[in-house]
Amino acid sequence: MPRPFRSDRGWTFDMGVDELWDRLSSYQCYPEWWPWLRHFDADGGFADGASWACEVAPPLPYVVRFTVELERVEPARAAYATVHGDVVGEAELTVEPLTPTRSTARLRSQLAPSNPVLRGFGTVARPLVEWGHDWVLDQGRRQFVERAR
Repeated sequence: MPRPFRSDRGWTFDMGVDELWDRLSSYQCYPEWWPWLRHFDADGGFADGASWACEVAPPLPYVVRFTVELERVEPARAAYATVHGDVVGEAELTVEPLTPTRSTARLRSQLAPSNPVLRGFGTVARPLVEWGHDWVLDQGRRQFVERAR
C-alpha cells in the first residue's frame, strides 16, 4: 500500500464560530455546494454514529467512492471520522473562534488508497493524486464561501 496522503489545512472565515458550525453541519446542502460530490447519502445527519456514502469526482480520470463514519461530533467545536472504501483513514475537522465575527476551520486527514487501481495510480502518479486531493479541498473551500452564505 502506498504511504498515506496527509493533509492539514486551515482557513479563516468572516463569521463567528456558531454561524460557521451551523453552515458546516448543513450536510443536506453539500451536493448543492459541491458539484464534484457526485453522490452523497448522509444516514444519521451530522451526529455521532452518522454514516455518509460519498462519491467524489476530482478533475482526474477516476471517481473515488467511500464512506465517512462520524465517530464523534462536538457541536461548534469538532468532528472526528474514519473513512472506508476506495480510500481509508481518518479525518478531523475543528473550528475555533478568533473574534466574535471571525473563526477558523482546520481539516486534518490521513488517507490511503485501498482500491487496487487507485493504489497503483497513487504509487506511479503520486504528485498528480496529491494535486487532485488539494484541488478538491481548495475548490471545496471556495465553493463553501460562495454558496454557504
